[in-house]
Amino acid sequence: MKASDLRGILTYIPSFRDKLFVLSVDSAVLEDERAASLFLDISVLRSLNIRVVLVHGASARIKKMATEMKLKPTNLDGLGVTDEDTLKVSERAANSYSHDILQSLADADLRGAVTNAIIAHPAGILGGVDQQWTGRVERVDTRFLEALLENGIIPVIPPMGVDGDGRTYRVNSDGVALEVAEALKAEKLIFLTGGGELPMNGKKPAQLSVEEASEWLKKKKGELSGVMASKLEHGLRACREGVSRAHILNGLEDDALLEELFSSEGVGTMIYADEYTEIRKALKKDVRSIMRLIGNSVASEELVRRTRGEVAAAIGDYSVFEIDGNMVGCVALHGLEGKTAEMGCLFVASGHENAGIGRKLMLYAENRAKEMGMKRLLALSTQAFNYLQSKGGFNEGTVDMLPAARKTAYEASGRNSKILYKDLT
Repeated sequence: MKASDLRGILTYIPSFRDKLFVLSVDSAVLEDERAASLFLDISVLRSLNIRVVLVHGASARIKKMATEMKLKPTNLDGLGVTDEDTLKVSERAANSYSHDILQSLADADLRGAVTNAIIAHPAGILGGVDQQWTGRVERVDTRFLEALLENGIIPVIPPMGVDGDGRTYRVNSDGVALEVAEALKAEKLIFLTGGGELPMNGKKPAQLSVEEASEWLKKKKGELSGVMASKLEHGLRACREGVSRAHILNGLEDDALLEELFSSEGVGTMIYADEYTEIRKALKKDVRSIMRLIGNSVASEELVRRTRGEVAAAIGDYSVFEIDGNMVGCVALHGLEGKTAEMGCLFVASGHENAGIGRKLMLYAENRAKEMGMKRLLALSTQAFNYLQSKGGFNEGTVDMLPAARKTAYEASGRNSKILYKDLT
């Protein structure tokens, strides 16, 4: 592990310590040979005093066992009709997964306990069809779960529920995870899928507000797989019901859980309930983070090269965009001669592109320039000029628009940047 990686993790520990994360793990993840690494990741969370509840699916093994028994299951995910034979196969599959999970936790030097904390009732008759042994979560035995958590034991919750008379029902694991997260007032609900992403405009969104997720689900649900639609719907509901964050990530990727939780980039999609972003003036302690943030773009000559000393000397000109306290964007505003300011070092981390952050930073810089009494805002660019024109409303100008000192520096740089301007009213 690099020292920079460790520093990144350390920034999260104060806000995560003693918080509760509910992990919903698809059966496809548990079937994969890489599943062992997931339990090592959970061990890292426990070492940081993060409390964990693990909910698991069972569909992959239900399908496998039913084939071996020459049965045709009436449903695999607990959302359709569950006949008696399918219920029996579901119980066997869920129990075998729970046993495997306990073994994997023990191998990672962790304690776990399989629970019957889900009290369920029959789903009943839907659309005129009796759902038979399919259930819905009625309530969660929080006292039981909290007692386990207080003693450092990880509750393992299968996708099964029981009623007051001891009858067992097949329930959907996403629904169980949602109800558990709500009941225990979890900080995060994390869905670990067996592959796939949430595509948006050809890219996976790093984060979605509740409003964005709701609108997108309404318009694009038909384009999603059933698994992804379920994760998005349940994550959305969780955030509406008091869970701070819901995450959807590919559980088959190496280190996916830790990468999602302990990096500003993340590897999945986060749904958030409240406004969690902030643009603020940069401080001297931010110099290292700014240099790390823009490093690759400086190397590729998208941004002009700056030394750490130069950034530190002009730190009052810089502002940063944070997500949950972690820097993912920056912009600088330099005052020039003649009521003119220059916007520079506009950058957004790749995992957060196409989320409107660049436009927010441009607007912020523009508003600051107006507050300073500037009449014109300049921007010099070799590669992002189309973006500045289409998204920022800049126009192409000439070198004669540059104040004398800035013109001298421009000609000495040899970058031949396009000169863009925007008159401020």
